[in-house]
Amino acid sequence: MPCLRAMLSHSQGRVLSRLAEFGEHLDTAWDVPRELSLPGLAESLGLVRSALHQPLSELEKDGLISTRTAHVIGGGSRKRTVVHITKKGRNIIQKANIYPKPSGNGIIGPAPVPSEVHGRSSEIERLSQLISNGDSVILSGLPGIGKSTLARALASHLESLRWKIRWANCSVNTDIKAIGNMWLSGRSLVSPEAIIESTLSKKTLLVLDEVQELHPRHTGSISNLISQASSSICSVLLVVRAPNPLDLDGDFVEHRLQGLDVESARLLLPEDIDDETAAGVSNSLGGHPLAIRLWSPDEGVPEKSEAVLRYVERTVIKRLTDEGKKTLDELSLAPQPMSVEEMASDVGIPELDDSAMLKWFGGLTELHHLVRNVRRASWDVQKTSGMHKKAAKKWSSLEGDRARKIEAHHRSMSGDEEDIRWIESNINQISLSDSAVAAVVLENVLELEESQILRKEAASIALDRGERNEANVHIDKIEETLSRKILQSRLARLNGNQSLSNRLEEEAIRLSEPSQRAKLEISSIIRRFDDRLPGGLDKSESDKILQIISQVRLEDIPNDERESAILSLEMVKYGIALSNSNLQEASKSRAEIESRLSRDDIFLEILDLRARLSARVNGSISDNSISWSKDLISNLKDPLTRIMAIHSTLEAVGREFPDWLIEAHRECCGYRLREDIPSLRRMSAQRWYWRGVLDSPNRMSHWNEAISRFRAAECTNAANQLVTKLAGWG
Repeated sequence: MPCLRAMLSHSQGRVLSRLAEFGEHLDTAWDVPRELSLPGLAESLGLVRSALHQPLSELEKDGLISTRTAHVIGGGSRKRTVVHITKKGRNIIQKANIYPKPSGNGIIGPAPVPSEVHGRSSEIERLSQLISNGDSVILSGLPGIGKSTLARALASHLESLRWKIRWANCSVNTDIKAIGNMWLSGRSLVSPEAIIESTLSKKTLLVLDEVQELHPRHTGSISNLISQASSSICSVLLVVRAPNPLDLDGDFVEHRLQGLDVESARLLLPEDIDDETAAGVSNSLGGHPLAIRLWSPDEGVPEKSEAVLRYVERTVIKRLTDEGKKTLDELSLAPQPMSVEEMASDVGIPELDDSAMLKWFGGLTELHHLVRNVRRASWDVQKTSGMHKKAAKKWSSLEGDRARKIEAHHRSMSGDEEDIRWIESNINQISLSDSAVAAVVLENVLELEESQILRKEAASIALDRGERNEANVHIDKIEETLSRKILQSRLARLNGNQSLSNRLEEEAIRLSEPSQRAKLEISSIIRRFDDRLPGGLDKSESDKILQIISQVRLEDIPNDERESAILSLEMVKYGIALSNSNLQEASKSRAEIESRLSRDDIFLEILDLRARLSARVNGSISDNSISWSKDLISNLKDPLTRIMAIHSTLEAVGREFPDWLIEAHRECCGYRLREDIPSLRRMSAQRWYWRGVLDSPNRMSHWNEAISRFRAAECTNAANQLVTKLAGWG
């Protein structure tokens, strides 16, 4: 850094330069960024908190900065001391030609706030060279050694060379969908091929941080994703505490990060500490950056024989107040970063923050993993179980999906029978909100206690997610029952073995009670009808479906479910009749459907739309039909019926789609479809198919996603048809 003025020390110049990056409007703002608080400023400068005392005191005395109390964004309700550069300070910065750093527009995803890095310039240069040469890198090291900080600095360096950085952080519930969501700014893709296709571009680095936090439930699919990514034109940077939980194919260069040398470690410490003390602290703590930042001058030089973990346990944690330890324990137990507002014990947040124990992500915080791991290791099994149970009770009193997911995590870790029963009753709702969380919760419980109910749920969720290996593991542990045979049939279908799937399904139907038999038959009929790409149904296939329909014993279905069953079958018959241009049969089915719906049911308009669109004038759809469809779609409020109307119109038009229809489909893509309902999983796959049709530049990615979703929806024929179509297009 250039010298600002002779009157300023190096540390004073660093402080002023950092503060100058923030606008004057914050000087009187009610809410200010954490970087302007004392712990935030120390963190961004890569200093221990105490190293700020002297330079801030001198700068304030000279009128170059001012301090006040203000509300820190994400830091809770208590006001904190914050620092601002004055006009006089800004004049000094301007005279020295020091300007704010670039904002990081080339970095996509939740990358940490950059901070100054000491003693790592040669490593940044080496890693930059490896990545520029097309290598993928595993950056490993002890917790707190500075892996994420170095990765962030590397990202900034590559960004200055016009690289695009896509960053993702891992937690216990992270799956490939979550990673894709972070890399792609909110796009919810489940296909590894689609995710990779969407990231492909030269000079792109895919970062996956905190890899060791992944739950074993998701490491298999993530290993596949990362292996594919490393084989693409993109480079991959994995940031992980050894051992690496991923089983990777391909060549990765591993770089293990060590502690700082004494000279570099000295830059983290206050300037007024003598060199002998600074060297003693560095040597005693092995140059470990986080341990050095956790050190306080009041404690003297740590014992040289004291390992970092022991130092954290016996010195750093021991110095905390009771309030600080309560907050420490709550955060140690948390499965993911927390907002201060949702914590039961947030009184200790300022103390932990001042002690450099916290990591911040926007308005969320978590403990540095070194501190968290040390604290967890101090609890025995009984205490850990009791704490999880207490945490579950606290979250049970809160509303919302996030509360239920965190409650479920704590219940799954308690091992208590009451908590297991709660999970059995609530796992479906949790899965609807986030199937990745549900999958982890089930794995945790089944690790502690066998439950056939939860084993079946785990297998079903894996099948819904298209995870063949995971489903197979669970199905193998299910007792020989009808449920097992049905799950085996689904797995065979997911594996593309249609003949085995059909045989198992037929056996299941034959062994079922009459009412269940009829429902299984109807489910099979609907899936078979849907298992195709848009474009009509083969006549021989439609005849087979009609024959199967005629054999269903509707009288075996309970009265309260029979009408719904008849309605479902008539819908299929109506679709087949239109596909075969049999208007007479279509009319009969419509009448049957209308008799079971109210006359003003909007679904009747969908049926009439399909009939209008199936009619042809000189081989083409009439302008009136297109106009009628446009008016209907614009007036539909229910997202599901709107999607159905859009898909029906797209299928009928076939090509040269009007702009209003393309825009309508684009808008409908923002609606989330439930993954626990087979028909909606199929609708989701169809939606991705049409995205590929309408957006040819991204067709490869969209159709790969559609293929994955068709398979997860057990539409093997549709998936295979699209694979062939994609190969022909490419």
